[in-house]
Amino acid sequence: MNEFLNDRVKQEANYIINTKETIREVAKYFHLSKSTIHKDLQERLRKISPSLYRKVRIILNKHLDERHIKGGEMTKQKYLIKQVG
Repeated sequence: MNEFLNDRVKQEANYIINTKETIREVAKYFHLSKSTIHKDLQERLRKISPSLYRKVRIILNKHLDERHIKGGEMTKQKYLIKQVG
């Protein structure tokens, strides 16, 4: 991989570690697609820096564990708004 790509992947990893943001939010910040961020953090980072990969993986696993809770809250809000409106 070229140096630019390696640097970008490391920047993405450090950003997600420092902010605990979701892949969607990281994609917005770096002006890249969610697919690109996902590939960077899941495949490329593992080869570039296994230690950073493990830290990112912990955060992404936490997001997966919380996903159903956030989805349920959003659905609840949606129907509360429909009832009022």
